[in-house]
Amino acid sequence: MPKRSSKKKSKDINVLASQIVEEATSKPADSTKNPAAVALGRLGGLKGGKARAEKLTPEQRSEIAKKAAESRWRKKS
Repeated sequence: MPKRSSKKKSKDINVLASQIVEEATSKPADSTKNPAAVALGRLGGLKGGKARAEKLTPEQRSEIAKKAAESRWRKKS
């Protein structure tokens, strides 16, 4: 998260508007994440849910589904 600027802001509304547009349209800083690691993590994430579902018994899946439905209905009340 960027630190707040201690610079004095101009009171001229046009200068302020120009600064806001400049900040909004400027390119973000480079990410420090390794693209290979990101791809590997995504690959594992895509496999995870399906692999977990295959290991569960039908009774376990049913119990998880009931618990999820109860949770959704509780939120709406």
